Amino acid sequence: MSAYIIPVIFIALFCYSKYKKVNTYDTFVKGAKKAIPLVIDIFPYIATIMIAVALLRVSGVTLLLAQFFSPLFHLLGIPSQLIELVLLRPFTGSGSYALLNNVLLEYGADSYISRCACVILGCSETIFYVTAVYTSQTKVKRLLYAIPVALIASVVGSVVACLLCKII
Repeated sequence: MSAYIIPVIFIALFCYSKYKKVNTYDTFVKGAKKAIPLVIDIFPYIATIMIAVALLRVSGVTLLLAQFFSPLFHLLGIPSQLIELVLLRPFTGSGSYALLNNVLLEYGADSYISRCACVILGCSETIFYVTAVYTSQTKVKRLLYAIPVALIASVVGSVVACLLCKII
């Protein structure tokens, strides 16, 4: 059933555009033209985040931070194997998925740690990536409270995720 969702949506949109007498190809091309300047505007912000994350991982800073925060995360109920994942998730999506892959390979797909990692990834967001994209396209540049609140919400989501995985 799920294999038919995208084709059905595509056909429905095509039929709706024909009904409204909209030239779908020209509209698509106009949208693609608008996307190119957007990509050019956003690229420096995304590249900066990607380079910073790569430097943090290669330098070993994330492992040092994981060791430093280990007692706190243990107190909060987050397994020590997932500390690096929780710390990296606000910065990078692809790096988080690479860490998830490592967890799944090491502990198996149905282990408590793997379930926690999956739920943490599902309930959190790449905060700094989204912030970089948002600030590159709006006039809002001061995010005094937004980032700390988002980081706190991410940690709370991780704690709740591990608690729910333990209960269920």
